[in-house]
Amino acid sequence: MYDILTLNKIAACGLEQLPAAQYAITDDQAKDVDGIILRSFSMHDMELPASLKAVARAGAGTNNIPIDKCSEKGIVVFNTPGANANAVKELVLAGLLLASRDVNGGIAWANTLTGDDVAKQVEKGKSNFAGHEIQGKTLGVIGLGAIGVLVANAAYHLGMKVIGYDPYLSVDYALRLSSHIMTTKNVQDVYAQADYITIHVPLTDETRNMLSADTFAVMKDGVNILNFARGELVNNDDIKKAIADGKVAHYVVDFPCAETVNQKGIIAIPHLGASTSESEDNCAVMAARELADYLENGNILNSVNFPNCSLPMGEHGRVAIIHRNIPNMITQFTAAFSAQGSNISDMINKSKKDNAYTIINADVVITDELVDKLNAIDGVLRVRVIR
Repeated sequence: MYDILTLNKIAACGLEQLPAAQYAITDDQAKDVDGIILRSFSMHDMELPASLKAVARAGAGTNNIPIDKCSEKGIVVFNTPGANANAVKELVLAGLLLASRDVNGGIAWANTLTGDDVAKQVEKGKSNFAGHEIQGKTLGVIGLGAIGVLVANAAYHLGMKVIGYDPYLSVDYALRLSSHIMTTKNVQDVYAQADYITIHVPLTDETRNMLSADTFAVMKDGVNILNFARGELVNNDDIKKAIADGKVAHYVVDFPCAETVNQKGIIAIPHLGASTSESEDNCAVMAARELADYLENGNILNSVNFPNCSLPMGEHGRVAIIHRNIPNMITQFTAAFSAQGSNISDMINKSKKDNAYTIINADVVITDELVDKLNAIDGVLRVRVIR
């Protein structure tokens, strides 16, 4: 039986992936649990129980999870890339139109009209809210992952020219990208050519404030910026100045803060990117399945701190070892098996930066003595026996 803590309301269709015969779901943070499923709850001040083996975030971003602390304790952190991609893509397209046509201003003005001649007032005043069409304009997409590729393809089908930039573009997403999308290896090309720029990259030390005074200076006058990734990717002081100077026409941001609400030229959307029933269901199901596959089989898929690693289950069970990515680990593992008189029927080892993961299928029953020997190896963070 596995105990699972939910730190947010998780869609029922997700929790249904964890059958009651094997899983006990709780919202009691004081319990020793095997896994956690959450959405936006901040775990940074939480005391992580020694029993915790995995955390599954029903969403893409993991800034609310203490990744380094989890890694040190051998806790695998999962996210759900692509599960909410369509929802975010649709809101980005809405953002494109909101930046082009003063829909917000027009609606607010229309709601002030009174009297019997509203229709006449509309015809007289509508010119104050005229905008521009997106057809024929150039959209720059920074980050061609699950969301960026969908946005790029959709914008092309709306008649836009699209230029994309992603230094880490995977083969999978490259194959999903329309052949009509131009790509560049130099982000400066995006800045210089685009009438609209949308960013879809994770927040890291390298990407924080990636759009700032220096990058705005390279862009076209009257460029429109869309940010549905993370608020901190754009320097708020610099973009407000760029709007005041006319360099940036509009900034559409899905992460309002005190510096961006009620500001001229800024369209602040209350973090609605993934707020659809379909997206929440998709994320919940994906997170629950990732968690279950790890707890039951030791397989890792879509972890942000440990490598993807999976192996078919052997006849006598397996040992799953989370360890540091340092030399001589595999030799020590095989030596421990040999000392027990056990053969390894199948094995896989993968690494991700400083962390590594090894799955070993044994041809005999795994003993407590073998587990103790594996745990005693310097650099091993966690050993799990899965039968």
